[in-house]
Amino acid sequence: MSFLEIRDVTVRFDGITALEGVSCAVEEGEIFAVVGPNGAGKSTLFNLISRFCEPASGDVLFEGASILGHSPPDIAALGIARTFQNIELFERSTVLQNLLIGRHTRRRAAIWSQLVFAPTVRREEIAHRGAVERIIDFLDLQPYREKFIAGLPYGVRKVVEIGRALAMEPRLILLDEPASGLSVEEAGDMRFWIDDIRRRLGVTVVMVEHNMSLVSAVSDRVMVLADGRPIALGTPAEVQAEPSVVEAYLGADMAMP
Repeated sequence: MSFLEIRDVTVRFDGITALEGVSCAVEEGEIFAVVGPNGAGKSTLFNLISRFCEPASGDVLFEGASILGHSPPDIAALGIARTFQNIELFERSTVLQNLLIGRHTRRRAAIWSQLVFAPTVRREEIAHRGAVERIIDFLDLQPYREKFIAGLPYGVRKVVEIGRALAMEPRLILLDEPASGLSVEEAGDMRFWIDDIRRRLGVTVVMVEHNMSLVSAVSDRVMVLADGRPIALGTPAEVQAEPSVVEAYLGADMAMP
């Protein structure tokens, strides 16, 4: 049984096919990348797993059970977290406050006890603060913990969004273009964060990414999408040697024979 399995999924929007016949399996502890040209259906695949869209056919299984009947909050409670291609943070809140938002799925106290700030709520709040502080240390965010998001550089915001996802204590994290918009140096740092997320935190990683240097450096396997269909699946070296992949990225006239 695979940790995450996509079974022959097709997704359509107003008659336009975004994904067609997509199948793949991700093993626990793996770093699995999804790559392809713009419009290939990569973010749609993430939205499907996150339950922001519905398939016309096929199934998505997490630990052997279908998740198609679940809502986005249900998915978070199952242990699946994600980041977004366009950073989704609360700009008028601090880094610490944004990371604490990621703890919402771990809150267990009843609403009435939260209203009176009962002892159980105080103990829970201390535990949440401790979890967030560990994420801040892990991602080297100490200099920014009390700073507002609106005043932070783009690269730091990227790391904060990953931190918020990690604050949920996921077992599977979906990273949507984590290196997009980053400098060469920042992309290099991102490589180490992704590797440490798997190695030190034990979190399985699925990422959508255009930076093939990053993909090659951290990924165990890569699936290539083009026009909503899978055209290659294998190690980074294997998929980059596939003529169909070269054609999808460069066009038939420039593809290798």
